[in-house]
Amino acid sequence: MKLYAPKYYKEFICIADKCQHSCCIGWEIDIDPDTMEKYTDARCDYSDKIRESIDTADTPHFRLCANERCPHLDEQGLCRIIRKLGEEYLCDICREHPRFYNDTPRGKEVGLGMSCEEACRLILTSDDYCEITEIGEICGEECDSFDTLPLRDKVYSILSDGAVPYPERIKKIHEEFGISPSALTDEDWRYLLDNLEYLDESHRELFAGYSSDLSTPAEFELPLERALAYFIFRHCTEAEDALEFRDALGFCLLCERLIASVAKSGYEIFEVARTVSEEIEYSEDNTEAIKIEFRFIG
Repeated sequence: MKLYAPKYYKEFICIADKCQHSCCIGWEIDIDPDTMEKYTDARCDYSDKIRESIDTADTPHFRLCANERCPHLDEQGLCRIIRKLGEEYLCDICREHPRFYNDTPRGKEVGLGMSCEEACRLILTSDDYCEITEIGEICGEECDSFDTLPLRDKVYSILSDGAVPYPERIKKIHEEFGISPSALTDEDWRYLLDNLEYLDESHRELFAGYSSDLSTPAEFELPLERALAYFIFRHCTEAEDALEFRDALGFCLLCERLIASVAKSGYEIFEVARTVSEEIEYSEDNTEAIKIEFRFIG
């Protein structure tokens, strides 16, 4: 099966100890069966420490240490498993993060999740989001589901039209796909955002200033355009029909306005985008809670 990715994908390299938001802190790290077998069979100076760090209840996972740090994250912010045994001993979730995969009729697509600060930097500084290129082959079965790619291309053609002012492009996307943001007031959306789950409770208050106002400082327009394109690539591609595509698109547009609202309050837009990604789209419950609203408001 052919594998496709945004053009910027191949530029990604984990910045490891230079990362200010390590994916080895704050996340429960599940261990896939194949890697669990490797850890069981490993024989080296460090293998006993790996096995001692694993909680086998339910899905095997590493027991987090103080401040929710992975037990194999050293003082320099580097992975002891890589240093002691090599990258081939990483579990799937560690090796693949921040990558995600979508199935399409033409093959599988891979992208980078914006909760990763280096991926976020790439996404918000790359102007080639429309270029989805073939990068190789991957194992998997052909997908014969609903083809969202023409719909996605249609959104991208509107979004990337620099001859049209950015707020007008957003309005046109709403109109073309029958999304009515005014069906719920900003107060309604703030109530919904306030009742989501949060990794960091301070973000609940941060998102309380949500506004659907499309007036946007000129310096924010390109980052917002690229962030919206990313959300669409990730969340609209695997829709099972046109209605589900529209619901996912509504979710993407809400995330774009949430980033804009917080950034306009004086926060750095790259960190705002990363935070919205981490808190909203990386939670299936939060994502579905927002999507379902667009199903009802039409």
